[in-house]
Amino acid sequence: MTGILIRGATILTLDPVHGTEPISGDVLIDGTRIAAIGAGLDAGPDVEVIDGRGKLVMPGLVNAHTHSSETFFRGRYEKMPLEVWLLYAYPLLMGPVIDRDLLRLRSLLLATESLKAGVTAMTDCFFDPPHHDLDRLGTVFSAYELAGIRATVSSDVMNIPTLAALPFAGEVFPPDIQRMLDVGPMIGAQAYLDFCRAAIAAFHGRAGRLNFQIAPSAPQRCTADLLTGCFDLAVQHGLPFHCHVLETITQAVTGPELHGRSLVRYMDDLGVLGRNTTMAHSVWVDDADMALMGRAGVSVVHNAVSNLKLGAGVAPVRRLMDAGVTLALGTDGISSNDTASIFDVMRVAGLLHGASGPDADTWLSAAELLRAATLGGARSAMMEHVCGSLEPGKAADLILLDLDDCAFTPLNDIARHLVYAASGSNVKTAIVAGEVVMRDRRMTRFDEDAMFAEIRARVPAYLAAHGEIEEKNRFLEPYFAEIHRRSAAGHSGVYRYAGDAPLRQRGWPPLRD
Repeated sequence: MTGILIRGATILTLDPVHGTEPISGDVLIDGTRIAAIGAGLDAGPDVEVIDGRGKLVMPGLVNAHTHSSETFFRGRYEKMPLEVWLLYAYPLLMGPVIDRDLLRLRSLLLATESLKAGVTAMTDCFFDPPHHDLDRLGTVFSAYELAGIRATVSSDVMNIPTLAALPFAGEVFPPDIQRMLDVGPMIGAQAYLDFCRAAIAAFHGRAGRLNFQIAPSAPQRCTADLLTGCFDLAVQHGLPFHCHVLETITQAVTGPELHGRSLVRYMDDLGVLGRNTTMAHSVWVDDADMALMGRAGVSVVHNAVSNLKLGAGVAPVRRLMDAGVTLALGTDGISSNDTASIFDVMRVAGLLHGASGPDADTWLSAAELLRAATLGGARSAMMEHVCGSLEPGKAADLILLDLDDCAFTPLNDIARHLVYAASGSNVKTAIVAGEVVMRDRRMTRFDEDAMFAEIRARVPAYLAAHGEIEEKNRFLEPYFAEIHRRSAAGHSGVYRYAGDAPLRQRGWPPLRD
């Protein structure tokens, strides 16, 4: 046998038997999988022994929704609703695509930060407009293969023009700007599905830990034939069907405006709700939506930090769970968070939902948040049989945290310490598929110092060029802000705005009536 024996540790298995109750003992890893968990396990001559005394061993965290495309935009934006933020993070008037070397560095940086924060598996909704390119997608896969992380990667697609996917756009945008933003025909359903089939053949199952997923960006941004084709392909191959749904109040207005019903009910009518379906955000769902989602076995990724930064609102997480929806946690992209830490998301989610009402029984417990950050995330990626808990036969995806630290001293309840006191900096070692890929907070499979040096040398010029693209798009900001304002003002009076005075105070030109 070749493998690893972690001896004499405190173990949090999150399995059906022990849950969040810690046990003391050993973890034996044989190859890529967990062979045994117990006390006094024997190590063969070729087994590496790791001293687990003073260490907590637990499943690696799962980041169920992020966008590597935003990794170089950390700390760049604030005080912007999603519809405005998108204009700068994903500009409509685009410049050249990021070059392959920077694409590799960007992906490698996200994987590095994730592993150092205890994330051993992530779902990357990679978005690389204006085209879908197998070679560029392969660059992302290669970076994750090098880092050693487990990843589920998409090539997000939209084939409805931005203005056609927004309410009030025809009223707000002058005709000349509408013509300027008309990009012509977008990718057809069959062409995208052919691309997905090629991506599955090229990348799915790579290195035994990298997978492809089918990811229509959002129901309002994709044609009906694209949505149904994507769902059928996902079911055929046992892949996640990952989609942004009802993230903002504008999207709550979009469904009734464009389809005469909520976006969730529109998806249900198309037949694209099911076990494979993962919805990112789901902030503006109502009770009827949630009932449909629960019956279909949908997973929802709660991006608590990103939703707050973009002013999107607070997802009704307890009601979603009560309806039978699986809860996962995600950071969203680093431009709207601005870290890759699921520890941050757990803590914010735990605190945030305490403000949901006076009934403390409805608040989220540390145990529920830990489950969402591990098994829930694994289920959302259709990998609950692979990772998310420590059980013999499952992949050896686990992290070791130092218990001899302020965050765990004095030690009362490990689950609560993890959610409310710990951070990614407490993670000392990360093991993925039986391999130590981060040891003593240093990456083991590549030279991280060289990566950081290359980023420092090359990225400033890229960001300067991106700044020019931002300026090119800035004149569009008041129009997107107005769509957000009208959506909020017209949605059951949830948000109140004093006309368009804030727009005028910022010196923007008058908008169309």
